[in-house]
Formats: sequence, structure tokens, C-alpha cells
Amino acid sequence: MPLAYPRNRFDQEFHDIVDEFYSILTARALESMRSRIRGGAVHPLPPLGINRLIGFIEALASPSYEGQAELGTIAHSPSFLTKDVLAIAEVLHILEFAEMEDGSIKLTAAGRTFAQVGTEERKRLFKEHLLRFVPFAGHIGHVLDEREDHSAPRIRFQSELEDHLSSGDA
Repeated sequence: MPLAYPRNRFDQEFHDIVDEFYSILTARALESMRSRIRGGAVHPLPPLGINRLIGFIEALASPSYEGQAELGTIAHSPSFLTKDVLAIAEVLHILEFAEMEDGSIKLTAAGRTFAQVGTEERKRLFKEHLLRFVPFAGHIGHVLDEREDHSAPRIRFQSELEDHLSSGDA
């Protein structure tokens, strides 16, 4: 549908197009994730800092969103870069702190809990979800737990990753 020029990003027509765009991207991202999981493929998580994930969870849990939002709507928030919203949502979905469907994101019970607890409990929850839902992280945790000094050379894991990823991604 053609939009008047100059475009007003606050117009409902503009928001409808953005929501449709995020719905399409979300569906594609979810299908891509599912096919990687089915195929057992190793895929790097988007390079995001924990503070961005925490900020997104806190924003989603706030009274403004009440635990769920259209990705297009939250992408318009001045708190988040539009280009990062889908990556953040993907990581939260993988870690099962949120669910994505039809262009929207909704906190899971674990995501709501994460938003409400203090720093130490957040660290525990994040570690638990990372080791459980990111297979390679779980593998690294298992190897380190088996060793008396809980350490291993970086090259050991990098070599394993290079069997599935480019050197840069590994």
C-alpha cells in the first residue's frame, strides 16, 4: 500500500506495515531456528551483551507491555535499536525466556521470573538456561565440570566449532 510522502512514522498505516514486516521476519527466523535444531546444526548466537537482553526483558515485563508486545511496536521504542530487536528476541526465544509468534514476543514464566528477581538469581537462571538450551554451551559446561581445575584450552572448543562454522564465527 502506498504511503503519503513525507512519511510519518507515527501514522497507523506505517505501523501496520512495520508490524507485518516483523511478523514475516519472525516467522522466517523461527523456521530457520527450528530447521537448525532439527538438523543438529551449530549456529552462533547473535553477538549481544547481557545488558541488552536484561533491558529488553525488563521493558517487556514493565506495565507498558505487560509481558508481551508486537516486535514492530517495541522496535519503535527509543530504548532499542531497530536492527537489534529481532536478534534480541531470537536469543530470548532460544533461551526460553520468551516466545515469538506472528510478529509478537511474549515472556515465558521463566522470563517473568527473571525480570522480578535480583542479580544473583538472574545469574543462576541465565546460566541454567544457557547450559540447557544452547547445546554447545552445555557441552563446554560438561567438559569443564569433568575437569578438576574446571578449565580447558580455548583451542579445544574452537577446533570443534570450526568443524561446523567458519573460523571467524568459531
